[in-house]
Amino acid sequence: MINLSPRLLKAIAVEIAYPVAMIFRKSLDSGSVPRDWRTANVSPLFKKRSRHQVSNYRPVNLTSQICKVVESVLRDALVQHLDKNELISESQRGFRKGYSCASNLLVFLETVTAELNAKHNMDTIYLDLAKAFDKVPHQRLMLKLKAHGIDGLVGNWIVMVVRQMGECLDGTFSSWRRVWSGVPHGSVLGPVLFLIFINDLDNTISSNVLKFADDTKVYKVVDIQFDGAQLQ
Repeated sequence: MINLSPRLLKAIAVEIAYPVAMIFRKSLDSGSVPRDWRTANVSPLFKKRSRHQVSNYRPVNLTSQICKVVESVLRDALVQHLDKNELISESQRGFRKGYSCASNLLVFLETVTAELNAKHNMDTIYLDLAKAFDKVPHQRLMLKLKAHGIDGLVGNWIVMVVRQMGECLDGTFSSWRRVWSGVPHGSVLGPVLFLIFINDLDNTISSNVLKFADDTKVYKVVDIQFDGAQLQ
């Protein structure tokens, strides 16, 4: 199913809707995920700087198109649950409807401008977690899902979706390897799962926090040495 064309799936959508729904229902009830849905071909996508450094490539997961359709159904339900219960921190501006990089910058700019006009100093710390999506431990993610009210069959199914990966480069494929951490790049559920995982980042921080996925700004008025110590 990984290699099925989206154009083909769209053309036969009516014919396969019921069988796919039955497979998904059976998968949820039995706690097992079809192998094609649990595997992903990883294709390296060059980001910047030297092409000879492995760290300069982003691993994009090529997953089953059928599974993406199923994931989109779950994603819509998850987002509705999170929004209805206001579970995602207001500091998070990434991968959310009505929020964007622009709104992130505007909120920050408005705060800084107001403080500077009031003759205060503003210090900011910028955080960027290296390989953030790849380093999410599955067991800890399950605990975070439960803390957000996502448990039972749905929670177990979500964590099981991508558990094997293989490298794909210039038409050549590696053997399959077990995956122990990470939410997959290029998947439908990946961004929402990462937001849930990083949601409590600012729970114990007394300074202002703004996040766009894992890109984080921590900022505070610093007029005396004590203020700087608090920010640190």
